[in-house]
Amino acid sequence: MESVFTGNGTITKFILLGFHDIPELHLLFFIVFTGVYASIIIGNMLIIVVVVSSPRLHTPMYFFLVNLSFLEILYTSTVVPKMLEGFLGEAAISLAGCLLQFFIFGSLATGECFLLAVMAYDRYLAICHPLRYPFLMGPKWCLGLVITSWLSGFIVDGLIVVLMTQLRFCGPNYIDHFYCDFMPLVGLACSDPRVAQVTTFVLSVIFLTVPFGLILTSYAQIVVTVLRIPTGASRRKAFSTCSSHLAVVATFYGTLMVLYMAPSAVHSQLLSKVFALLYTVVTPIFNPVIYTLRNKEVHQALRKLLCLKSN
Repeated sequence: MESVFTGNGTITKFILLGFHDIPELHLLFFIVFTGVYASIIIGNMLIIVVVVSSPRLHTPMYFFLVNLSFLEILYTSTVVPKMLEGFLGEAAISLAGCLLQFFIFGSLATGECFLLAVMAYDRYLAICHPLRYPFLMGPKWCLGLVITSWLSGFIVDGLIVVLMTQLRFCGPNYIDHFYCDFMPLVGLACSDPRVAQVTTFVLSVIFLTVPFGLILTSYAQIVVTVLRIPTGASRRKAFSTCSSHLAVVATFYGTLMVLYMAPSAVHSQLLSKVFALLYTVVTPIFNPVIYTLRNKEVHQALRKLLCLKSN
């Protein structure tokens, strides 16, 4: 049997327990989440192809949407395959692989927080300042916002991972989760994890509340502007779109805030895993649907693309 310890007693490999307490549902979970994962990949890839292939959709809003779709594909692909492996048998991962998974996943999650805030700000400018919108959302500014969103995640979570590499793990090597999340992993450390825990809490407060506050402020301004529109189809459509976007944002941010800013509020590890599923699987499958379901421009571009393929 392969040893999971080094010569000095440090853990070299972890076992992800996943949903080990309900083994009778593993086959069903594997089938369901395989379908969900395939839908996430196909749905987001379809958005990318449609937007890139349609010159009419080469606007800031769709540029941000393409980045969100690409981020969602990477985001779920970091976690879901290992979770599916756990449903079929033992899901083992090295210590280095565990830290790498946490780094990539955490960086993409932080990046999505900023990207959702950028998208809300874009809608605020488009609706509340339509005449100045082309100037305020020029190509260079859009590119700068996207690069900032991506880099912010890797910088923030890079700092956390550096602190985690200073921890010593000497057993047990079972992580009661379906991926290498911060709290379950740090809970196994033999050395004092308080520096990593305090740093993570402070960074979570800053980099979750600031973009979330920007989103709420943007949509509050949008609602005020929409209320000035005479009652009719346009007003109903605007409210419907805003409520859909806010539902996805609230699910994503709400679960992250509970798990990283107030972990003591989750009293069972099973409940923690269910919360984690909301932002690792549920929001990635809803994002492409919510942002394109009522969008006539995307529907027209998709029909045009399908017609070209069939011809």
